[in-house]
Amino acid sequence: MLSYTLAACLLASGISASSVAAPISGVVGMASTDTDTAAQNSYSTFAGVSLVVSRILAESSNVEYEVEENASTAVQVQQTSEYANIAIAQVTDYVNVRAGASEETEVVGKLYSNGAATVLGTEGGWYHITSGRVDGYVKADYVVVGDEQLARSVSRRVATVATQTLYVRKEPTTESSVLGMVPMGDDLTVTDESTAAQGWVRVSAEEGDGYVSTDYVTLSTEYKLAESKAEEEARLAREEAERKAAAAAAARKKSSSKSSGKKSYSSPSGSGGSAVVNYASQFVGNPYVYGGSSLTNGADCSGFVMSVYAAFGVSLPHSSSGMRSVGYGVSQSEMRPGDIVCYSGHVAIYAGNGQIVHASNKRDGIKYSSAYYRNILCVRRIF
Repeated sequence: MLSYTLAACLLASGISASSVAAPISGVVGMASTDTDTAAQNSYSTFAGVSLVVSRILAESSNVEYEVEENASTAVQVQQTSEYANIAIAQVTDYVNVRAGASEETEVVGKLYSNGAATVLGTEGGWYHITSGRVDGYVKADYVVVGDEQLARSVSRRVATVATQTLYVRKEPTTESSVLGMVPMGDDLTVTDESTAAQGWVRVSAEEGDGYVSTDYVTLSTEYKLAESKAEEEARLAREEAERKAAAAAAARKKSSSKSSGKKSYSSPSGSGGSAVVNYASQFVGNPYVYGGSSLTNGADCSGFVMSVYAAFGVSLPHSSSGMRSVGYGVSQSEMRPGDIVCYSGHVAIYAGNGQIVHASNKRDGIKYSSAYYRNILCVRRIF
């Protein structure tokens, strides 16, 4: 009799999710109450899902098999679904994770709505769970366990670029034309894996849906994980420091003008999100250049956002995925001018009235678009 276990999720870049923190960016922390959920009318939530906070589910649910061998045959019997022990929080805001199976025990963390955890056991009407760096108990009333459809709907299948420049192609073959390029470290949302056996997966890119070779990406599943009390405190302190630093940098800027070729550009004037949009908007019509960061001679999506904010004294990474961790998160309904809007493999600046300004692609350059032309992964606020 042999037994073995198959991991439910692939770990991006080979990093164990259990060895890294999983801060939930963009959610305002509140003191716990004597109940184990926070209602929307009592607690303020700036963002429901922030990609930065989403890490691969640590020690995810396993599929166990039992193999019986005899002289001529081997029988394999599946015992459990890979989603059997995945718990998804179904609450308005968050459910408290406690040290023990009682409301009288200490709150050790929070599992936010649609956040995922691995169930380790049960005790009365409580589940013993682990999620990120949080190990504790949640009331069974506030989570759904073993629902594959729900787990899939709240997770994101990701292809992280593992080569210097990844080509996104129209069809799953190297003979197909190139739709776009993505730099190392960035990631794309996987929309279809039916061609995975042939070495390709379909992804969502700025230029449209296309295919990438699995030889050059790392596939993983991202869930929103719980946040410990220490992680929450550190996040809130960091976000407040970033807000103050951004405001101070913007306040130091003075109005001036400069020229580039035949077109005159104004230096940033004022502070706050509206000032960011006013400054960024004057570069509409300028070219898109992959890997570029020049607002006049050409920039790619993250280079454009990075350079616009650099004019206000704010340092941002030249990476669309990296920008999902800057500032602090807000919900789509709370977007305001100057916010950074993040998509699969793309990033833009919210211009207000449902519009974004962004370095779109080689064909269109820097332009305005509807903020909702593609699925928004998260919204980050600097000012």
